[in-house]
Amino acid sequence: MRGCLFATLLCTSTVGHARELDIVIVVGAEGTEEYGKKFKTQENAWTAACAKAGVTPEVYRGEKTAAELEERLKRTKPDHSLWLVLIGHGTFDGREAKFNAEGPDFDAKQLAGWLAPLKQEVVLIDTASASGGFIRPLAGKGRVIITATKSADEVFYARFGEHFAEAIGGLPEADLDQDKQVSLLEAFRHASKAVASFYENEGRLATEHALIEDNGDGAGTRRELLESPPADAKLDGERAAQLVLVLSEEERQLTEAQRARRDALERDLKALKEQRSKLEDDVYYTRLEALLRELGEVYTAS
Repeated sequence: MRGCLFATLLCTSTVGHARELDIVIVVGAEGTEEYGKKFKTQENAWTAACAKAGVTPEVYRGEKTAAELEERLKRTKPDHSLWLVLIGHGTFDGREAKFNAEGPDFDAKQLAGWLAPLKQEVVLIDTASASGGFIRPLAGKGRVIITATKSADEVFYARFGEHFAEAIGGLPEADLDQDKQVSLLEAFRHASKAVASFYENEGRLATEHALIEDNGDGAGTRRELLESPPADAKLDGERAAQLVLVLSEEERQLTEAQRARRDALERDLKALKEQRSKLEDDVYYTRLEALLRELGEVYTAS
């Protein structure tokens, strides 16, 4: 259905629109030269992806990382979405999960406090070890959180970020629905599977299990559950499936407002279909027609 509506749009518009999106990348302490090279590779992959997306990322590192990040978050534009990417090591002392910056570390509660004033949508992609401890303190409405580990107890180096950074730039193998772009959910699934394959091929016990959380309940979901969901399960991933960094040619024809409206209508459609068995035919089809008409108007408005 979306493909047909895109075809209509392309007949009337060939101009891309500016993104209302801020990408903030934080690179932590490398620990060793080996890890420093890995973190630099991830940073470069993100920078390249942002260039393809037409977005200029802001990169923070150094002795004043925590203080500078706190100040930067205070300056976030209220009409821009924010993606915050953490690349580095994490630790857990039995009480607090922390991100290891080059200067003072910062923990999940501190970051939650810095982000609390923001009312816009926030995406946190924490690729560090022990990052699972960041989910519950930061979860909430309008938040998408992706972590490399399922808990703060998984403290060994996490490879998840390497694969995620590669996928988010539009890696064809990660484009599961073949719509010529890679969503946050697709990048999460691709990176999670690549990590699992690594440990399996090496004959090693996996020490990292990535999670995604975007329904605000503070409980993340693993890739395996998304691929074989229990009946009537309310899993994470619905919003993450709609968020893309490097847009396809078709998506670039829409404004931010049009994409937001389209996404909301698609969520309404999904909710309506889930209620199908409880609705009379005339009620269901009347609501369905109204939603489809509104969806069509989104694509023909430009």
